[in-house]
Amino acid sequence: MLGLFALAALLPATNAVASYGIYVGKNLTADGSVLLGGTGEEVSSHWLEIVPRRDHEQGATIIVGVDDRATYPGELSEIPQVDQTAKFITMEYSDYEGFPPPLTNGGLNEHGVAARDIWSPSRASLAAMTPEPQTGPNYSDLSRIVMERARTAREAVEIIGALMDEYGYSTYGGNSHLFADKDEGWLVINFAGGQGLWIAERLGPDDIRMSYPGYLGEIPVDFQKSDDYMGSDNFISFAVEQGWYDPDSGEPFNVNEIYGNGEGRSEGVRIIEARAQQKAGQGGVTLRDMMDYVRDPLIAGDPAGYGQVAQLRQDLAHPDLRVLWVAPTGSVTAPFVPYWMGGTEVLPEFGKHRYLTKGEATRFVTPDFSIQEASQFAGRLFKRLMYYTCDAPERFLPEVTEALTAFENASIADSGNIEARALALINAGHPAMATGVFNDYSNERSEEALELGEALLGSIEARHRLLEGYREPKDWRTISTRSGANVFCR
Repeated sequence: MLGLFALAALLPATNAVASYGIYVGKNLTADGSVLLGGTGEEVSSHWLEIVPRRDHEQGATIIVGVDDRATYPGELSEIPQVDQTAKFITMEYSDYEGFPPPLTNGGLNEHGVAARDIWSPSRASLAAMTPEPQTGPNYSDLSRIVMERARTAREAVEIIGALMDEYGYSTYGGNSHLFADKDEGWLVINFAGGQGLWIAERLGPDDIRMSYPGYLGEIPVDFQKSDDYMGSDNFISFAVEQGWYDPDSGEPFNVNEIYGNGEGRSEGVRIIEARAQQKAGQGGVTLRDMMDYVRDPLIAGDPAGYGQVAQLRQDLAHPDLRVLWVAPTGSVTAPFVPYWMGGTEVLPEFGKHRYLTKGEATRFVTPDFSIQEASQFAGRLFKRLMYYTCDAPERFLPEVTEALTAFENASIADSGNIEARALALINAGHPAMATGVFNDYSNERSEEALELGEALLGSIEARHRLLEGYREPKDWRTISTRSGANVFCR
C-alpha cells in the first residue's frame, strides 16, 4: 500500500467534477461476463432508486432539456413518451449545472443494458457555437430514456442518435456514455455546439476501455460503412466545412483532436487500465477486480457520488437475476451492496435525504418527510468515514479497504445461493416470494453495511483524534470548493 501512496504523490490532483467508467469485454473476464463499472462525480446528494416498469397513456410526453440557469442556457421542451418503460436500478441526484432534477447517469435495466455517463469536453470553438437558448434532451434525459427503452447496447446508441437527430441536444460542454450488454459495449460522445454532432464506437469482447474523460481517437472517414461505428450524418462534413479537417490530406480523422479538447486521459486512468489489461492476461478480470478498480484512490475520492459495478452474465436463467452492485457514496470508503432486478425495496437509509440535496438549506422539513429524514443517511455516514480516513490515508486506508473487501467478498460468496433460492421459487410459480428473497438479502446487507461503517467510523474517529489531533480550518468562511483541491485518499 505504501507503493500506492508514493505513486499517488506523483499524480496531479483532480479538481474536475467529471465521472469515470470502465468496460471489460467478455473474453477478458474470468467468467465470460461483460463488466461495466464507474461513478458519477457530482456535488449534490445521491440516493438509490429501483424504478418499476410502467405503462403510459397514449400521447404521454416527458419534459427534457435545461433551463436558463445552466452554463449554456436553454429552454425545456416536451417529447413523446413510449407506451411502456422498463424497470431499472439507478442512483439519482439533485443538482448539476442548472439541469432540472432528479438527474441520473444510468444504471442497469431489466433487459440487461448497463450505462455510465462520463464527461467529454468539446473544443472551445465548437462549444462557443452552442445556441442560446439551446433545446433538446440533456445527458441525464438520454441516460434515463436508454434505461427505460433499450434492449441492447447497440439499441441504446440508436435511441440516443435518433433523439439527437430529431430534437437536438442540451449540453454542459460535451458528454459521453458507456453502454454495455452481455455481448458488447458502445462508447458514445455527444458534442457541444448545437450542431447535432455525435459519434459512437463499438467495444467488443476483447476490449478494455476506461473513460476519464470519454475519449475517442482515430476513426475511418467512411465510418458509416462499418458495423463498429455510428454517428451523425454531418460528423465528417462539418469538420471539413469549418476547416478543421482536410479530406485530401490523407490524414486520419482523430475525433479528440478535431472535436475534443485535444487532451488525453489522466495518468491514473492509464495505470488502472493497464492493471486490468494485465489481469485479463492472468486468468481474466473478476467482479472483485472491477470493484477494486472503481474504488482505487487514484481516481475515487470525495467527488465520487457513488460507485457502481454491473456484472452482465451470459445465459442467465431469468432476467430477475441481473444484479447491480452499488456503493452509497465514494467507494474508496464505502461498501458495494448487491441489488437484483427482481428486488423492489431500498432501505430508507439509502434513499433521499436533505444532506447536499439542492435547495433544501432554505426550507424546513415537512411533516410528511420527517420520518424519512430521521433515518440515518448512508451517504453522510460514509462521507464522515472518508474525511477521517483520507486525512491520514497511510495510517487508516489499508484497514478500511481490507474491511470493505472482506464484506463484499462475503456478499459475492452468498449471491449464488440467494439466486438459486429465488430461481427455484420463480420456477415453482412463486415470483412474489422470490422478490422477498432478493429484498431480504439486499436489506440485510445494507443494514450490515451501515453497522460496518459505524464501527469503522467510531474506531478511526477515536484514533484520529488521539494520533493525528484535531485540525482547525485555516479559513472558517470557506467550507467547500469547485475549483480547488478535493478530498482524496492519496
